[in-house]
Amino acid sequence: MSQRRIELQAILENLLGSENVYFQPPANLEMEYDCIRYSRIKIKPNFANNLPYLLHDCYQVISITKNPDSDLPHKIASLPMCSHDSHYTAENLHHDVFTLYY
Repeated sequence: MSQRRIELQAILENLLGSENVYFQPPANLEMEYDCIRYSRIKIKPNFANNLPYLLHDCYQVISITKNPDSDLPHKIASLPMCSHDSHYTAENLHHDVFTLYY
């Protein structure tokens, strides 16, 4: 486990106020709500002289809340290098999807 991902886990747990933060959870895991689910989706390089000199992990972060007025999406959107992509409701839970470079 990388140190950077451990730091990101701690940041997300702090925003949520609980340990219900799941990194790439298996399909059979029963998550507790409210929660944050995240996974790495790509690595974005910065180039110099046609060579990558800096790599940024890109994560898809999903906040899943019972309350449609939760402030959790605003907390996540306030993180550096983070953008809100979409919102949807499924099974009476509110999902906000973000792209986060960390």
